[in-house]
Amino acid sequence: MAAENDTAAEEEESLFQAPPMAEQERMVEAILFATAEPITAREIADRLPHGCDAAEALAHLKKRYEGRGVQLRRVGDAWAMRTASDLGFLMQKETVETRKLSRAAIETLAIIAYHQPVTRAEIEEIRGVSVSRGTIDLLMEMEWIRFGRRRMTPGRPVTFVVTQDFLDHFGLESARDLPGLKELRSAGLLESRPPPGNMPGMPDEGDEDADGDDIVPEDQSDMFD
Repeated sequence: MAAENDTAAEEEESLFQAPPMAEQERMVEAILFATAEPITAREIADRLPHGCDAAEALAHLKKRYEGRGVQLRRVGDAWAMRTASDLGFLMQKETVETRKLSRAAIETLAIIAYHQPVTRAEIEEIRGVSVSRGTIDLLMEMEWIRFGRRRMTPGRPVTFVVTQDFLDHFGLESARDLPGLKELRSAGLLESRPPPGNMPGMPDEGDEDADGDDIVPEDQSDMFD
């Protein structure tokens, strides 16, 4: 009788024990491959059995995929499986989507990306001309910008920030990795035409610091709050 009780207790306890880390990695890997959009660690944890450590499994999985054709990338506060950047040319015919933006839209997007969070009035001040409602609507329909926090100033104007879709499109982990003109042109956003002078809000191709690194914006760690 005692032996039967011990066996039942062991079986009940096993129900609350997390599977081995190798099995947790397999589970996380399956979730990532089955998910069309980047997914956060919290969302992954909600799908795993009780006691699993999604963050640790992601860290192990990221290391295991280093140097392979498919890699685990962080996109904002989410994760996704992506083709290795040096093999992207193999997928161009299947994945590249031409997005033809007007000069006004390009400049507006650049200002938001490099000055976020930024209000409409601030965008107009930097550009020197008014911003049409259609330009903002277009960028929001593309899901490359979204509303940010309201400013604690008279009128509490709304601000704009770039989205995770914007970061994902350019293969960026965070706003610190925003591309320069060369990267935007190679992605097809600017095609081959020259930029309109020194594009407002966008570092020029020659704008480098003393170490030769491209100038990047200040910390935007709260952009997705």
